[in-house]
Amino acid sequence: MTVNAENITSLIPQRDPFVMIDNLLHDDEVRTNTNFTIRAENIFMSGNHLSAAALVENIAQTAAAGAGYKAISQDSPVLVGFIGAIKNLEIGELPEVGDVLETETKLVNTVFNVSIVEGVVTCNGRKLASCEMKIFLQPKP
Repeated sequence: MTVNAENITSLIPQRDPFVMIDNLLHDDEVRTNTNFTIRAENIFMSGNHLSAAALVENIAQTAAAGAGYKAISQDSPVLVGFIGAIKNLEIGELPEVGDVLETETKLVNTVFNVSIVEGVVTCNGRKLASCEMKIFLQPKP
């Protein structure tokens, strides 16, 4: 299962220039995997490197893509989520233009409209970033 860059915005609320994932590669009940190619025109670039904030946003959008895919699969609306808290954030190194990020989120727990996910961003087998996020989903109108 792959949702490509042309259709990825059907799963997430972000729009260009804030889209930080290209493809949804895998989604199941617990794990979601995406990738993202770093481009020079990305708004989160600082010199030749992508910022740490962009890595956090990449993790959040990976979680959102998984939730969006599940919602569409169940004929439900895609909900908007907000990062409520970030714990245990580790930034190892910052990726450069041309690097391809591979991101995995793991759903740890969901209570009512709050999900806790763990996320890891890698590039060429190297861990770039990881954290735990508490994500609040906006209730259906």
